[in-house]
Amino acid sequence: MTDTVIDLNADLGEGYGRWTLTDDEVMLALVTSANVACGFHAGDPGIMRGVCATAAERGVRIGAQVSYQDLAGFGRRAMEIPAEQLADEVSYQIGALQVFARAAGSRVSYVKPHGALYNRAVWDEEQASAVVEGARLADPGLAVLCLPGSALHRRARQAGLAVVSEAFIDRAYTPSGTLVPRATPGAVITDPRQAVHRALSLAGEGRVATLEGGSVAVRARSLCLHGDTPGAVGLAQRVRAALEEAGVRVEAFA
Repeated sequence: MTDTVIDLNADLGEGYGRWTLTDDEVMLALVTSANVACGFHAGDPGIMRGVCATAAERGVRIGAQVSYQDLAGFGRRAMEIPAEQLADEVSYQIGALQVFARAAGSRVSYVKPHGALYNRAVWDEEQASAVVEGARLADPGLAVLCLPGSALHRRARQAGLAVVSEAFIDRAYTPSGTLVPRATPGAVITDPRQAVHRALSLAGEGRVATLEGGSVAVRARSLCLHGDTPGAVGLAQRVRAALEEAGVRVEAFA
């Protein structure tokens, strides 16, 4: 895998007030891109500023992780939001993060939906277009990090935005290349050995095992670990070490 280059991204800044979820400090020493919660599903100004400062200090790329406005449900509840309103809310979240990224001497480089919005934008053309419109309003130079083959992937390309395909190390896949719903047993991968195997398979072969026991092709430039997955730090440490041992260059996408 000596010619393989992979970005490692994680959802960070997902605390609120006195409540913390992930060890952002340690994770920012392991990942190359940080999907920073922008206050709608998690995150607050202090947390956003702190994550941006540490990311900038360590050369980690900063991305806006935008969500439906759903703190109580951590952004993982289905919601019906009109497209125009969603576009405004996406741009609002990106704009908030841009302030803290600039203050840290960096910038917001990309946008990635979170939770229910991510899953909805896989198939819903209207919601996907709203995410793209919100990103364009905030900064037409933003890249979009998303599932390959999704509606969001298509809409972002049509709008002329850079698109970065990602795959998930800690989530189970269906045979069609979409994520298994979280409520399904086995949907979240917590076994470090399994996570390492999946990361190496994705980086080296562009394939990942499905929940049913087969495999599906998933070509990705970036691999994601959820910050709230149990044992996320340990998974990230094992995955990064295994990728580097296999000769994979772990670098942020351009």
